[in-house]
Formats: sequence, structure tokens, C-alpha cells
Amino acid sequence: MKSYKNRTPDNQYQQMLKNILENGVRTPSQQGVDALTLLGPNAMHFKLENGFPVITERNMNPKPSEFLPVTVWQQAIAEICAFINGARTQKELEEFGCFWWKSWVTPEKCAKRGLETGDLGPGSYGAAFHDFPTAEGKPFNQFKHIVEQIIEEPQLRTHFVSPWIPQYTGRGKGKQQKVVVCPCHGWINIRIIENKLTLHMMQRSGDVPVGVPSNMVQYAALTMMLAQVTNTIPYEFIHSISDAHIYVDQIPAVETMLAREPKPFPTMTLNKNKKDLFAFRKEDFELSDYDPHPGIKGIPVAI
Repeated sequence: MKSYKNRTPDNQYQQMLKNILENGVRTPSQQGVDALTLLGPNAMHFKLENGFPVITERNMNPKPSEFLPVTVWQQAIAEICAFINGARTQKELEEFGCFWWKSWVTPEKCAKRGLETGDLGPGSYGAAFHDFPTAEGKPFNQFKHIVEQIIEEPQLRTHFVSPWIPQYTGRGKGKQQKVVVCPCHGWINIRIIENKLTLHMMQRSGDVPVGVPSNMVQYAALTMMLAQVTNTIPYEFIHSISDAHIYVDQIPAVETMLAREPKPFPTMTLNKNKKDLFAFRKEDFELSDYDPHPGIKGIPVAI
């Protein structure tokens, strides 16, 4: 990794925000708030030697409080660690240090889908990643398989993971959705070229001001974890979004971020003693060299 002073400030996130503001189409949303929607904007390419992609346009490392016991970037990593271990309930997520699902697993939302309160459902990320249903009835652990396949056959183009279980995500007459939020991120393609690992995460739907920065953190962290357990070099994280949007009530915050100069990305250090993908936790990551602009309070989140 380059030293902090030799890193180039990255403006790809700002360019995506700007592109949506200028070219997005105003559309209604399921959440009841209109959004500016842009389909298929340019992918963001983050070479990890230029720093770890935590945005600097607002602070992703605020001090923990009684309302937010874990800072934002740590919750993002806690979430991906929980999901690859099969977590699908609020209680399980909180055990990993992720607390932000409470508004989506209320009694009303869960009952509508025939789920117990606090259950994200059998169509959620943890269920798909760790316990994908099979015709034989034996759950399939996608990440266990991918780690084994990378080690045994690194040259393959089929190192792919999907969060989508179609029978649990459909809606319509005679159908009951079995997930509180259809997976928005987590279609992952991994390539190993010259022992360098590139992870391309394809995102179905992205709330770019609020959700996408956390997705950037967690999948860049996953790139580092996978590289460590497969003895490869964590080279690049690529992030592409199909439906990229800004809710109209988020526009003032977006304009604030666009007025700020981008700064170099920080350094993220991973515990080198961990060799088991499923043993990683948020405490295995240490953030340094992070110099963001001030936080922006009260950016609306569509629920």
C-alpha cells in the first residue's frame, strides 16, 4: 500500500452522486419517497494500494454513543461478517456488532411476511450466503465453497456468489415474500490474476448517499479477508450498481458532500493471525490515517 502522502484523492463517489443529480429520473419508490434514479452508472474501481475506500465527504467514524454503540464503518464490517456466518435475525446481527436492522424487523413488517419478529427471513443475505437451499435438502455454504475453489483452482472465472433466492423474493397474487428486504447487494465475482485478487461486487439497488458508503467498506473488507485466507494479494475492489438512486429528501446532504474536496483514502489493517474466513470479526480491523470532512447529521433513510 502506498504511504498516505503518496495516495491520490479519489473522486469516484462524488462523480456518481453528481451523475445521479444531473441525469437521474425522478421516480416513485416503494418507501413512499421519490428518488432520482440512474440505471447502470459507471463502476467504481478501487485499487487497494491507494488506500481503503472509506469516503471522506462525510465522517464514517463518528464517536460511538448510546444510540450508536459501534461506529459506522465497524457496523458495516460487522454486518458482512455476520452474513457470511449465516446470521438472519436481529439478535444474531447484534452479537456481531451490527445494530441498524431494527427498523426493518418490526412486528408489523415481519408478520406481513409470516416471519417471527426480528427475523430477516429465509431469503435474506445470511441465509443465501451460508445456507443456500438445494434440491437435496442440504444447505450449501457458498463462501466455504468459494474459498476452497480459489485455493484449488485459482484460474477459474466461476468464483461467484449470489444473495438471491428467487422463491423467497417474488411478489404478486398467491405469493408471499419471505424476506423483510430483498437483497440489494452481494452479487460477487472474484478473479485471481497473477496471484492478485479482484472482487467485483454488483449491486441491484443502491441508496448512494447512505447505504453505498457502507457497502464500499464491507466489500473492500471482504476483499482483504478473502485474499488473506487464500494466500493471494488484495488488489482491487470494483463496485457497480444497477439501480443507483438519491432520495429527494437527501439532496441537501448530497449538495454538501459535492461542495467538499475529496481527500486521500485511509489505511485499513487486518489481523494477520486469522486464516479462517468465518472467524473474522470487526475487531480484526484497524482504521488509521482517516481525515474526513465533518459528519452530516440527519440524512434521511427510506424504510
